[in-house]
Amino acid sequence: MKKTILTLFAIALIFSSCKETATKKGADSNQEFDVVILNGRVMDPETNFDGIRNVGVKDGKIAIITESDIKGKETINAEGHVVAPGFIDGHQHCIEPYMYNLMLRDGRTTVLDLEVGAYGPKINEWYKLREGKAPLNYGVAVAHELARAAVLDGFNDWEYFYTMDALKTRMKDGWSKTRPNLEQGNEILAQMDEGLRLGGIGIGSTVGYMREGVSAREIYELQKLAGAYGRQIGMHFRGTPGNDVAEVNGIQEMLSNAAALGAPAIAIHFNNPGYNLVHELLVKMRERDYNVWGEIYPYAAGSTALNAVFLEPEVWVKTLGNKYEETVKDVATGEWYTQESREEMLKKEPTRAVLVYKMPEEAIVDWLKMPGVAIGSDGMPLIPFAGLTRNTPYEELPNVHPRSCAAFAKTLRLGQDNDIPLMQLVSMTSYNYAKPLGDMGLKAMQIRGRMQEGMVADITIFSAEKVKDNATYEKGTTPSTGIPYVLVNGVIVLKDSKVMPESVNPGQPIRFETVTESKLVPLNIETWKKEFYTVPIDFGGASLNCCDFNN
Repeated sequence: MKKTILTLFAIALIFSSCKETATKKGADSNQEFDVVILNGRVMDPETNFDGIRNVGVKDGKIAIITESDIKGKETINAEGHVVAPGFIDGHQHCIEPYMYNLMLRDGRTTVLDLEVGAYGPKINEWYKLREGKAPLNYGVAVAHELARAAVLDGFNDWEYFYTMDALKTRMKDGWSKTRPNLEQGNEILAQMDEGLRLGGIGIGSTVGYMREGVSAREIYELQKLAGAYGRQIGMHFRGTPGNDVAEVNGIQEMLSNAAALGAPAIAIHFNNPGYNLVHELLVKMRERDYNVWGEIYPYAAGSTALNAVFLEPEVWVKTLGNKYEETVKDVATGEWYTQESREEMLKKEPTRAVLVYKMPEEAIVDWLKMPGVAIGSDGMPLIPFAGLTRNTPYEELPNVHPRSCAAFAKTLRLGQDNDIPLMQLVSMTSYNYAKPLGDMGLKAMQIRGRMQEGMVADITIFSAEKVKDNATYEKGTTPSTGIPYVLVNGVIVLKDSKVMPESVNPGQPIRFETVTESKLVPLNIETWKKEFYTVPIDFGGASLNCCDFNN
């Protein structure tokens, strides 16, 4: 009996010790936090935690997640709401003040341009323009397209340093149609290398707009360079938009390079024909520990410039079998183009924004069913944008594709209406971009996209029942609703569905640290031959071009 009592006492001591240790893991629940979020449904996609808890935020971090009572300087009553990781948009082409409020209303806390990106040598200037002036976190990849414009067209009229300048670079076509020689190709790589060295988040390549000018060798060398820094390439595939064969072949180009080089890669907006096979390829490669992932936006129509190479009659009509009057619509007027009206407009405004209807509406739900996929809005600039500010009323903003303003709310609404698990949808809006970027060493993404103690307090609070996208193709700048609170780095930037004053700018840069030494090894034909040929080969004076950018 005495032995039994001693045993029970020992067990009690062990449990007491465990309980004390567990309590000490988190912050002291009795302290005053900067912000407390009470009685919300906390959802963490990394651990699949889903429960009613109180959240204490201190010094920009999630300090405690607890069932205990806590108090703070500011209190948010989240009863009946989901408390989720802040939404991460990895594909936003308009990181400009006049779009910030709309993106906050859609629950976004981080916006990155990983498809086009910024001009490599100007990466620091791009970040400097936003320092202390953004309510959201911001980041950018290094732009393949803009390096080609600089080298092949001599473009140097930089104003925005990223996608926004493409409205000017696309007035010429050397960047899209010219095959560079070896010297030019190495200069393009050198400019890309400079951007990576300065901290750019990988490489963005819109090869689908440059399919005539970019060789397979050039893409391979880009991925080799990004891989040398341990960073991804985000690629708008060579065959996008296209049929199911061209689309899949485009991603296979990227994925085969990724496998050979051990380099990360993003399948940019693969919500096109052949998407089911693309998803399978990504899943199978991840099962083999390759860091590859893909994104979609929840809309059947895309948006681009009227002079995009794939909208030429030879491709859009003859090869793909489309009719302009059924698939290409003017964003500003809402009118369908004909081949004749398109040719007339190209003479006046070649980069005019258009909507491109390319997929059936019912495919959208299919995309949302795919676990592991991220949401990237492919948000576009407002045109015209001169004179627009953060305080310009929503109803006075020019039209734009609704994905710019509503992609995340639509994901939540449409997904729930079609019985897709809410945890999967929350993961798509946050964790599915944070996890692979963090895995490649981007520290800022290792502490975001999760609702856990110690993580950065980027938090989006929404009503699962009421969250709704309101932007349409006819009016693409109508704010989303059902998202009353957003915190960025522990600071409330959206309160009771109202954006905080323009002086509240807790957004931080998302980038890598500067690397002192370049990792570029310029392409050299003789060096290549020595590495990949076992014996000298006499080609009888014929030009080999085994590894030139023209090949």
